[in-house]
Amino acid sequence: MKKVIMISILGILIFANFSGAEEVIPLTLDEAIAIALRDNRDILLGAESVKKAKLKIADARSSLYPSFTLSSSLTSTNGLYSSTSNQTANQATLKQYLYKGGKTINTIKYNEYNFEVSQALLDKTKLDTIFNVTKTFYTLLLAEDFAKINEQILENTKEHLAVVEARFQNGQASESDILAIKESLSSVEQVYQASQNEVESVELLLKNLLYLDDKIKIQCQGQFSYEPRDVAIDEALLTAMKIRPEIKQYEAQEKANKAAIEMAKADNRPSVYASWDYYSRSHTAGTNLKNWNDYNIIGLTVSWPIFDGWATKSKVEQAIVDLKQTQLTKEKIIKDIALEIKNAYINLKDAVSKIKSTESEFAVYQDNLSVVNEKYGSGIASSLDLDDANLKYGLTEFNKKQAIYDYIIAKESLNKAKGEL
Repeated sequence: MKKVIMISILGILIFANFSGAEEVIPLTLDEAIAIALRDNRDILLGAESVKKAKLKIADARSSLYPSFTLSSSLTSTNGLYSSTSNQTANQATLKQYLYKGGKTINTIKYNEYNFEVSQALLDKTKLDTIFNVTKTFYTLLLAEDFAKINEQILENTKEHLAVVEARFQNGQASESDILAIKESLSSVEQVYQASQNEVESVELLLKNLLYLDDKIKIQCQGQFSYEPRDVAIDEALLTAMKIRPEIKQYEAQEKANKAAIEMAKADNRPSVYASWDYYSRSHTAGTNLKNWNDYNIIGLTVSWPIFDGWATKSKVEQAIVDLKQTQLTKEKIIKDIALEIKNAYINLKDAVSKIKSTESEFAVYQDNLSVVNEKYGSGIASSLDLDDANLKYGLTEFNKKQAIYDYIIAKESLNKAKGEL
């Protein structure tokens, strides 16, 4: 299903680029998230960091294997002998570290934990991106509805102005009434224009998150709906402690810092390696005859730095400071996440209360619109009365959508705080 969505989106985007004109693209929330996860540069950068961290693990593991080196030289001697003498020398060296004070294994661990840190940072970037896309998507939907309701208010105000002007012509209204309506009309026009600008601004933000071309016009397809659910704050906090990327990040960073301490300590420990060297070289004797000398050497070398000017001690202490900083940061992150969950939980409860309040108001004006419709059909109410009733109904409907919007954002904020987006 995701492949079908991505293929259809890609086809639309290609067509839009070839057409050279502003194309309107219908976009659902799932499609918007899919595009962001595919094209968002922060995510792509994070993925490259993960690849690099994985390659560093392979680099560290290379120390577990022996090294093999081949070298060859050719020298020519002129003037020493009766004829020019050429000499060749070949050498093969096989070297294997048996012990490096624990540095090799801890370097591998250090890079493995850093890989986990990079993966956690990528997961956090994805989590933030999904939340930002979701919030911007619904903000654009709400901004478009707000612009529509302001357009309704503008048209309704113009109708009221026309009615007052007609009454003024008949001597039933004063010039002050006209001026008051015109002042209201000016304010409504300003609000309407501001709402249109807000739509453009939010749409631009969504395009930026999705890395879409400016010529593309986004048409968000979605509805403001909600399903009330009970949320246990203690359970949400436990979930966050298990799967939140920041927790995984600092847990891995703490382990990496401990490995770094052992890496630093290894600089003051002995190292042992075995080696095998094979030599093959030509030898010029007094008779200018060339003879080959082939021999090999097997050795075991132990090296132990006795004193390094306390350089190792300083490195160890620095690594310990890094560990303490990580532990303190982790504690702070845990408290920040707990606060984030509590705030999201409170906002979710407030949003549910607002929805219940707006639903009651919505039912009243919906019934009022039905009554005015009947009166208008019977000739009792005017078209302006019907337009007023429609406007009031539209306003309460928008208020309900705004309350649901607050609920959706609060719910997504809670999911983000838990790490479940």
